[in-house]
Amino acid sequence: MTLDPPEWRPVARTRTYQLVISAIEEQILSGSLRVGDALPPERDLAARLEVSRPAVREALRVLEAQGVVTSGTGSGPRAGTFVSAMPADSLAHFLRLHMALTNFEFPEIVEARVLLERSSVSLAARDADAAALAPVRAALAAMDSAGEDRAAFNDADTDFHTAIAEACGNRLVTTVTVAIRGALRAGILAAFEEIEDWPALTAVLQQEHRAILAAIESGDAERAAELTETHIRGAYRRLPGLHSGTIV
Repeated sequence: MTLDPPEWRPVARTRTYQLVISAIEEQILSGSLRVGDALPPERDLAARLEVSRPAVREALRVLEAQGVVTSGTGSGPRAGTFVSAMPADSLAHFLRLHMALTNFEFPEIVEARVLLERSSVSLAARDADAAALAPVRAALAAMDSAGEDRAAFNDADTDFHTAIAEACGNRLVTTVTVAIRGALRAGILAAFEEIEDWPALTAVLQQEHRAILAAIESGDAERAAELTETHIRGAYRRLPGLHSGTIV
C-alpha cells in the first residue's frame, strides 16, 4: 500500500511584538511580575528578549491599552512601565467584546447564565444586606415605570441582574455575569421589539423578578437559585429569535 505524502501547510506568522507580549504575560502568570512591579527599561528588555526596541515599544502600547501596564514619563520613582491592577470593568469590557466576536450558541449562553446567576443569587441571599440590595430594588422600580419603552425596560432588566451579581460579594462572579448580560443587551432588545403583547410579557417577568428578590431578602438561597433558573429559561422561551443559531 502506497502512503500519501505528508501535506504541509504554512504555519501562522507571529509578529515580534506579539512574542514580547507573550513573554511579559508569562512572567505575570508565573507570579514573577506582580501588580506594582516595574518592567525593565525598554532598551534592557529588548536586549534580554533579543528583539528590536520598536517591537518592545509596540508590545507595551498594546498592554497599556488593555490596562495591563501603565507607563510614566520623566524621572523619579514612577517613571517607567509598571504592572497595573486591571479594573473589573476593563475585564468585563474585554469579555463582552470576546463574546460578541465569538458568536456563542444559544444553549451555551443559557447554561452559562444559569450557572453563574444561580451562584450569585445564592450568595446574595446568604450575605447581602439591605444597602447592597438597594440597586436591585431600584432596577425593579425602573422596570415598573418603563411602560411601553422597551429599551428602558431592557436597560433596567440588565441592571436588575447585574445588581444582584454585585450584591453577591464575589468579584469574579460579578464581572463575568455583568459581561454576559451586557453582551446580550442588544439581542434581547431586538427580541423585545418583536413581542406583540408587551404588557403581558412584562407582567410575567416582573412577577418573577419580585419573587427572586423576595427569596433573596428572606435569605432562602435555594429558592432564589431555583426561581432564577426558571426565570432565565422561561424568558428565553418567550423571546422569538433566540432559540437557534447564535445570540451574541
